[in-house]
Amino acid sequence: MDKKSYYVCVAVATVWTSYDSSREIDDNATSVPVKLDKWLEQLTYTRRLELCEKNLVQTQLLLGEEVYVTEIKGKWAKIVIPSQFSSKDERGYPGWVPFHQLISQAGYFPLNKPTAVVSATIATLHLAEEALQISYQTQLPLLKEDKEWLEVQTPVGRGRIKRQDVVVIEDRNRKVKGTGDMIIAAGEQFLNLPYLWGGMSAWGYDCSGFAYATHKANGYLIPRDATDQARQGKEVGLASIQPGDLLFFAHEKGEGSIHHVGIYYGKGKMLHSPKTGKTVELIELKGTLYEEELCAARRYY
Repeated sequence: MDKKSYYVCVAVATVWTSYDSSREIDDNATSVPVKLDKWLEQLTYTRRLELCEKNLVQTQLLLGEEVYVTEIKGKWAKIVIPSQFSSKDERGYPGWVPFHQLISQAGYFPLNKPTAVVSATIATLHLAEEALQISYQTQLPLLKEDKEWLEVQTPVGRGRIKRQDVVVIEDRNRKVKGTGDMIIAAGEQFLNLPYLWGGMSAWGYDCSGFAYATHKANGYLIPRDATDQARQGKEVGLASIQPGDLLFFAHEKGEGSIHHVGIYYGKGKMLHSPKTGKTVELIELKGTLYEEELCAARRYY
């Protein structure tokens, strides 16, 4: 079928590698509404690791994000994500989501209109009949505001968010963008957050998802995966790295394929989301395997 625009109608939609990738234990991630806390609580280390080792998950989407549906198979939709650049598909990052986590809303998100962007790690969105917990960097069209509340449009109706949990940008093509230090500050609030393979929300990030979110928060839309992130931006010599630069790590002591990305913190330190079983952390590079594997740096700010 021809691609058609749809929008995510749950707080976080997990994008699966195939229509048959999700397991019974993942039902809370494929439901409407999603029950992310319950899903993650049930995942033991082994079941979390399977998301990566069995290549079950590709990425995630936030409430209101646009996708193009290219195929329907039973209860599943094959999609591409135009906001997540990928060498896997020039139209955007590909994968599968439960079709009931999407909704068709022509012209739902007008460009060049004020947008409410969640700046809290997790915020409460009050809808007519329910309250949803939504993630950092969820972007919703702003309808009106007062001193305490912002009224926003969502794919499932109007809602309200506390002003303290959001920032308002005049349009999504932000002219004023953040500095390297601001990219670091965006990441620091997630220290000790458990790693999640494919994670793109405040419930868990993978390494490149963490880099993507901290840059998006500062007005930079970068590629989704580390290998693609390492090909774009401005190349920086390893002797000239500055806070906010992305650092890339490759197998075979830096000579093989890229497998990890972190954010340079300054003074020989790196802020990153390492791997399953670990949490977002700030580490000294010296004397670690990362020091041996460091192979490239890129600057997007």
